[in-house]
Amino acid sequence: MEDIKKEIEKLTEELLEHNRKYYEEDNPSISDYDYDMLIRKLTKLEEEYPQYKKEYSPTDRVGGKALDAFDKVKHEYKQLSLSNAFSYDELLEFDQRVKKEIENPVYTLENKFDGLTIVLTYKKGLLSVGATRGDGEVGEDVTLNVKTIKSIPLKLNEEVDLTVRGEVLIYKDNFEKINKEREKEGLSLFANPRNMAAGSIRQLDSKIAAKRNLDCFIFNLEHIEGKTLSSHSESLDYLKSLGFKVSEYKIFDNMKDIFDELIKKEDSRKSMPYEIDGAVIKLNDLEERELLGSTNKNPRWAIAYKFSETKVKTKLTDIIVNVGRTGTLTPVAILEGVRIDGSFVSRATLHNEDYINDNDIRIGDNVIVKKAGEIIPQVISSVKEDRKGDEKLFEMPKNCPVCGKEVVRQEGNSAVKCINVDCPAKISREIIHFASREAMNIDTLGERVLETLIEKDLIQDVSNIYKLEDKKKDIESLEKMGEKSVSNMLNAIEKSKENSLEDLLFALSINLVGKQGAKLLAKRFKTMDNLINASYEDIVDINEIGDKMATEIINFFKNPSKLALIERLKSVGVNMEYINEENEELKFEGMTFVLTGTLSKYKRSEAKKIIENYGGKVSSSVSKKTTYVLAGENAGSKEEKAKELGVKIISEDEFENMI
Repeated sequence: MEDIKKEIEKLTEELLEHNRKYYEEDNPSISDYDYDMLIRKLTKLEEEYPQYKKEYSPTDRVGGKALDAFDKVKHEYKQLSLSNAFSYDELLEFDQRVKKEIENPVYTLENKFDGLTIVLTYKKGLLSVGATRGDGEVGEDVTLNVKTIKSIPLKLNEEVDLTVRGEVLIYKDNFEKINKEREKEGLSLFANPRNMAAGSIRQLDSKIAAKRNLDCFIFNLEHIEGKTLSSHSESLDYLKSLGFKVSEYKIFDNMKDIFDELIKKEDSRKSMPYEIDGAVIKLNDLEERELLGSTNKNPRWAIAYKFSETKVKTKLTDIIVNVGRTGTLTPVAILEGVRIDGSFVSRATLHNEDYINDNDIRIGDNVIVKKAGEIIPQVISSVKEDRKGDEKLFEMPKNCPVCGKEVVRQEGNSAVKCINVDCPAKISREIIHFASREAMNIDTLGERVLETLIEKDLIQDVSNIYKLEDKKKDIESLEKMGEKSVSNMLNAIEKSKENSLEDLLFALSINLVGKQGAKLLAKRFKTMDNLINASYEDIVDINEIGDKMATEIINFFKNPSKLALIERLKSVGVNMEYINEENEELKFEGMTFVLTGTLSKYKRSEAKKIIENYGGKVSSSVSKKTTYVLAGENAGSKEEKAKELGVKIISEDEFENMI
């Protein structure tokens, strides 16, 4: 069971890091397919062993966080992501789940565009706000850039209030043209059209976005005032009449015909002028959608079918070694540049020395690499029949490629590590981890900004982050670091001083201590000093902390350089105590609420937070298991369903009396 627990913790942390790279940096480190497989693996483990599921599990999250280059926009309607299918059997399973609630469902089938999702709000027919999806609840205000996209109407054909969702993309020929121009100018190239579209829509200078000739397909009506529509297809037709460029769709009443169409789409996608990485199947009837509802992450009425991965052959010209924040040496394959489904790829992780040896991968080999969507590829295997005899075996270096100190490999462990605590590569990765969302959450200090500050010698260790106010002028002089950006960054740094002890413990990169382990330590010992003075027996006495983790914790706090770092953090005012924000009064524990209609005293998100703080659950659909339906004005079908099932309906006043 301990192995299962560790596997869940490892997968959780790995997926959170992939989320950050994908959503915040537009720089994914694995393929969509491999990410989906990791999510699927973690979901299965969490279902089988729910006691080990992390409260911050990426399976409950929508992903992505708004950057501070733009103002943040809170979405009025939560922007969920889609669950995925990879086979006909999985489509049938989705169909069967729908048919448990809906008799004779009818579906629409549309392209799954490979671009950047955008949410557009119109007031009285005029474009009011264009925002990125962000994490589903908060996005970035990119209205000025959105206005440069010719297919997005600035004024609709009716004076209507509505919110729509679409995909911003760039055509393949335009992508190639812009990359050629950038190459001539000595600029870095975009890896694929999606990255170019995302980078364009996030430009601070809207003139740059205007030059990129972006396009946008609208694929969903999120909300409309004063008009009732019965189906998704009707809503797309209506949006088209308003002036939007909408996603083309076909209507089907069975999965066999849908799958036949999917095969045609996959066969023809390379000839399309833009990238798609799959197709989306949606329940067409809008009332039936409401009946099915959503999970915290995905609508139950839709699914994305992802096309199979692409495999290509290229040459492995070299293997280099990177050093991570824990000192682990990771071999990286340098490939002859090859374009795969619109992406130019030239490197891939080789995981570790054992992976290379087990797969007999050599420098100079022709290798098979795979991708699904947009990726840095994975090397699957070497093509041994292509060998000419001059290929070279790879040997892991005996010394760290950064600091030159001797590396070690513990028995029974595939990881080779640099154990020099002063290794510059480790320090750099530790600083980046310290500021990350899951650690101290300094959301203006992204990886690229930190790399620049480290390169300019403005930061030497994590404590220097809290002294950047003294170097404000130096930072403002750097490229893309204007006065407002620097001010936002310094404010975020100052705010992070107030974080609870568990955030700091996780941020300190204590070997084997993940987010949950840090929380357990903070709750038990309450202060940093108590933890520093704790014995091995005190630590291992905590139920979920084993021998190895306890040993690593003790070793960390015996290290004079780590203790000195903690003292420096204390001196700049970083909080060293556990802040218990949990509500001990769980009056709604075991209860399920459904919110419906327009609430006058709370936003839905506020009411949801209150219920959850008191231990309750909020569901999107009414069933016999529902405890209360909190009904506002124009409650609609959910209120009727509650009456049918005998579920108690409460007003906002009654809800206030309960809390």
